[in-house]
Parts: sequence; C-alpha cells; structure tokens
Amino acid sequence: MLSTLQTPHSHGPRSHGLWQATAPAAPATTALQGHVSAEIVIVGGGYTGMSCALHLAEAGRRVVLLEGKEVGFGGAGRNVGLINAGLWLAPDDVSAALGPDHGERLLKLLGEGPAEVMALIDRHGIDCELERNGTLHCAVGPAGLAEIREREAQWQRRGAPVKVLDAVETAARLGTSAYAGALHDARAGTLQPLAYARGLATAVVKAGATLHTSSPVTTAERKADRWHLCTPGGTVDADWVVVATDAYSTGPWHMVRTEQVHLPYFNLATQPLSPDLLRKILPGREGVWDTKTILSSFRLDRAGRLVFGSVGALRNSGTAVHKAWARRALSRLFPELGDIAFEHEWYGQIGMTGDALPRLHTFGPNAVGFSGYNGRGIAPGTVFGRELALLIAGEKTYADLPLPVSDVTPALFRRSREAWYEAGAQVAHLL
Repeated sequence: MLSTLQTPHSHGPRSHGLWQATAPAAPATTALQGHVSAEIVIVGGGYTGMSCALHLAEAGRRVVLLEGKEVGFGGAGRNVGLINAGLWLAPDDVSAALGPDHGERLLKLLGEGPAEVMALIDRHGIDCELERNGTLHCAVGPAGLAEIREREAQWQRRGAPVKVLDAVETAARLGTSAYAGALHDARAGTLQPLAYARGLATAVVKAGATLHTSSPVTTAERKADRWHLCTPGGTVDADWVVVATDAYSTGPWHMVRTEQVHLPYFNLATQPLSPDLLRKILPGREGVWDTKTILSSFRLDRAGRLVFGSVGALRNSGTAVHKAWARRALSRLFPELGDIAFEHEWYGQIGMTGDALPRLHTFGPNAVGFSGYNGRGIAPGTVFGRELALLIAGEKTYADLPLPVSDVTPALFRRSREAWYEAGAQVAHLL
C-alpha cells in the first residue's frame, strides 16, 4: 500500500513518501505570534538553515528560525539520502570555473562535508539510519567507465579516498552485473534525509534557538539599521538575516527560485527485501547512482527496502510511465526481485543552476544565503550553514568563504525548460 501519511502542509502522499512514514517526530513547534527580537533570523528549515542555527545557538547567539511549512518540507525531506562529497561537476571543472582559490577551497570544504554530517549525527545522537560505507558511482558502458576513471584521477590528485572498482568487484557489491565498473568514495554514505533534518531541528531547540514552523515570511525590510520581517502571525526584528530557502524559495526572496531550473526526481520504495536478497543486493549498503544523462539511483533503508529513483515527476501521465519504467529497470538489474510491490512513492524538485555550481548571494546589509545545490543538498547544506554561522560570528569574512558573492541572475526560458525536462523524462522512460 502507498504511503499516505502527510505533514499538515504536504502536497499529498507523493511529497515525502517513505521518509515521512519512517522518520522520528520533529520537535513540537508553533507558528510565530506577536513580535520577537533576535540577533539573527534564519529563514528556511532545511539543512542549511538548521546547521546555521545550531552552530550559532551553540555559540550563545540569540537565533530565531522561521520555516514556512514544516521542518524538512522542501528538498531536505524528499531526496534520495546520499551523503555525497563534492558536486556533480568533476573537480577540475570546479576549479576552472571558480579559479584555483575559490575552486580548491570549495572542493576541500565539500570533500570534508560527509565527515561533518556524520560528526553532527554522532555528537547530537540523531537517529537517521546513518550508513558509513561510501557511495558507488556506476559506469554505464565504456564511456561511463572513462568518466569515472577521470574523476578518480582528479580526486586522487587532491588526496581523496576514491577508487575505481572493476566490473567483478562492482557486481559483488551491487548484486548485478549491469555496470562496467564503479567509483567508490569512502568519504560518503547514506541516511534517512527527513530524519536528519528533524534531528538537527531537535538539536537546534536544545541549543536554545527558537524555531517557528507554519511561518512564511511575507515581507522583509530594513528599519533603523535592523531587519524587520513579517509573517502572517507576527514580526521579527534582527541584526542579521540568513536566507536558506533555496529551490523552494517564495516571498521576499523568490528571486533565488528564479535562477534555478527545477529538475523533478522521483523515488519508489519496495517492500522490505528478504534476508536472502539482502545478502546479495547491496550487502554493504552503499548508495548508488549511475553515469547516464537521465540517471538512476538506488539504496537500502534500515528495514531493507530498496529505494529506486530517477528523473521525472509522479504526476499526470508521468506517474504510470515512470512506475512502469522502474519495474522494467529493476527486473533487468535484479531479476530475482520478481514482481515486488512498491510500498511508497514520492518526488521533489532539484534546483539546477546554469553552470551546476552553488551560489553565495547578499540581499542587503547583513543579509546572506547560499543556494543552488544541484542535487547535492545534504553535505553542502550542512557545511554551508556552518560557514554562514562563522561569518556572522565574526570568525570569517566574505573573503574567507568558499564562493565569491554573486548577483542573482534569472535563468533564461526557465518555465519552458522545466516543462521540457519533465516531458523529456517521460519520453525517455516510455521508450
């Protein structure tokens, strides 16, 4: 049976799927009512906002976090749950695009990102199904194998513990011989993404920050050298504003949404696999994705469900097309699964920038935010939130951050490109 358990503001049973059904509860919160004052107001209750709030609260700063819906409502509660190091771009491409200073600084920060995530989980006792056995970027054919070998060389020049596995070892780790090889990244892992977001929120509250959900910011303006933010039920004055709304941005910072093209991504979760199947399929519980342009990903959850996903939206005609494709794809990869049932299905939106790089924006005096994670939200969001906390605390300057400050530049033909991506994924999976 499909998951129908929803948050109060869910878009329906396909918004958070398995993660909503299995995540521990978020801390009790209320909507903002009346007027409050703080040193820092953070807008957005995903990984970046929660990480920033946690680090600032632990440093003794007065923090108010405003989330328009519920903790982890956006990409934080809908993604695959891979704790990846780095970006979609190969390391040399990142360095070439940003220059050797910012590029190598960003690569170092994001390369260490999974370790920061795991350290936070350990330090705060977050129950989020953490697996530390790395990820496997699987090569489809000779071209895919050449791609992952080049990535291996570039990361190894930077000292990263990555290694290309041959087809035999790849098959042993996956339980399928469909791939020509795989790049194993020992830094990475998997987790239950909504559980991680909610666990961060619990830590934020324990550290002394104030967290309000169901509190979308409707206006933001400067008054007497402070920021004045309004929600439907109240107002907040603060010295600093952190904008952590990213691909789901609305309200005063809707422009952050306009520079990102939404790429839909869906996931289907099977019923738990039998012990015999679990001994063969992903026995090391790595997270997996492949080198196809319209990629596929898969991983196991704690209960042994196989979570299988790809590009596409589970709505309108896409629901039947993508589910039928997923059954065909799984039967090719793992024929022993037979006609296994899907227990949960959901999808979300990946915010893609024009060059596949994240952004650092300022929105006025003491108003700042990172955005544009391009499908790599967990580790980048966590470390970017920490970087913003260090900036606000005076321990870093803008010159020390991993990205240069840039203007918001709306994506050209955004709506038509989004429609094309959604329709194109259906055509590809239909054929």
